[in-house]
Amino acid sequence: MQAHGFGQLYTLPVPVWLYLYGSAASLALSFAIIGLVVTQQHLRTEAQRRPIDHTRGARLIQHRRTLALLRALGLLALGLCIVAGFWGSSDPYRNLAMTLFWILFVLGYAYATALTGNSYALLNPWRTLCDGLARARPAGLAARLPARRPWRYGYWPAVGLYLGFVWFELFGGGRPADLAAALLGYTLLNIAGAALWGRRDWFRHAEFFSVMFTLIGRMAPLTRRTDRPGLALAWRPPLLGLLRPPAAQWSLLVFVLCMLAATAFDGIKSTLPYVRLYWEGLAGLLAPWLPDNAVARTRLLRELYPYWQSLMLLLAPALYLAVYLLFIQLTRWVTRSRMGLGEMALRFALTLVPIAFVYSVSHYFTLIVTQGAQIFSLLSDPLGRGWDLFGTAAYKPRWLPDPGAVWHIQVGLILLGHIASVYLAHLEALRIFGSQRRAALSQLPMLLLMVALTTAGLWILSLPISPRAG
Repeated sequence: MQAHGFGQLYTLPVPVWLYLYGSAASLALSFAIIGLVVTQQHLRTEAQRRPIDHTRGARLIQHRRTLALLRALGLLALGLCIVAGFWGSSDPYRNLAMTLFWILFVLGYAYATALTGNSYALLNPWRTLCDGLARARPAGLAARLPARRPWRYGYWPAVGLYLGFVWFELFGGGRPADLAAALLGYTLLNIAGAALWGRRDWFRHAEFFSVMFTLIGRMAPLTRRTDRPGLALAWRPPLLGLLRPPAAQWSLLVFVLCMLAATAFDGIKSTLPYVRLYWEGLAGLLAPWLPDNAVARTRLLRELYPYWQSLMLLLAPALYLAVYLLFIQLTRWVTRSRMGLGEMALRFALTLVPIAFVYSVSHYFTLIVTQGAQIFSLLSDPLGRGWDLFGTAAYKPRWLPDPGAVWHIQVGLILLGHIASVYLAHLEALRIFGSQRRAALSQLPMLLLMVALTTAGLWILSLPISPRAG
């Protein structure tokens, strides 16, 4: 079971070409409206913050005991996933670990972060564990540990770990025991990383969930106040947290593109055109080096297929980077800007986050309302042993999504995410180029990029699944 492994294929209730043309037209119209309406005045709203500390709910979540309880619950959830994975049922649908981690944490918590802001920085169970170990470490042991090393690696460790996580999700995370072993290994890795480079640098740059939730949380209308400890909150304009500060390192741009590419790859990896690319295209090119016997040739191609899948997963972010840089270069040419390609690419990098986010939501949101709802029964029987600890073991979700409604929601989400990115890109262009005219001109290549990404996203959603995908 993967985080996406419970869904079923839906077919478009109307021809896909109608969605493609309609979405492209909507993007173009939105671009025209944003170009006319969004002005320099909108830039001044970025700095607006409205504290909400005076509310009773805000005071409650800021209380140190509340924070301690939430951190303890995070550690408990991590421990439950490891214990249930190793000692629970091997059936992924009856094991608490699979639903708790893949559905509620990887998907549900990420989607909630886009609305409520990034609380993961405070509730991260691996950070909580490392903080506890640091406080409990004897002075003699601390003296024997190597000195902390300076951090010089940008976000590249997070990029590598994120791609490893996606590979595990798509190809290696099918059994509860596999998940438990991966979580235990990741726990040890975080402890070692925090000890060698310090908790601050490790959890800011290397722990990939921290990087991912920070990016997603910058879209939220709620933000943590840096001038107050704990969970002191303030309202801010939605999405605008992505504009300041901009990406300062190429590794963060690549991380965003990995978020985009991973979901797109997951959507296309089992489709008929993609599978044909291997079994007909690549196999045809390799024909002179393959066995003449059909059975032996098929067996060899099947053995090589997992390596092909892994290679394509690694190449997907590079393809997105090449396309992105091409359109950034077009923007420089259109505006005759003297800003370097690298600097401009970083300035617009975080405007892609809404697209990456809605790609994930559109592909996986049905899992929240189907398998995610099973958490009530799984909590009563976490190991799949027939228990009923809380009297909810027999609970079954009563609502199932209608296929037609799912497709309309998916199309709407993808379109909404691209419009949000167009809006952010236009605001950043106003900051870079100063005038309304040059900002609008600079966004013509970006509009083409958004139309291309929208078309590709909807096309992937509409593709038939191949029976030879495995």
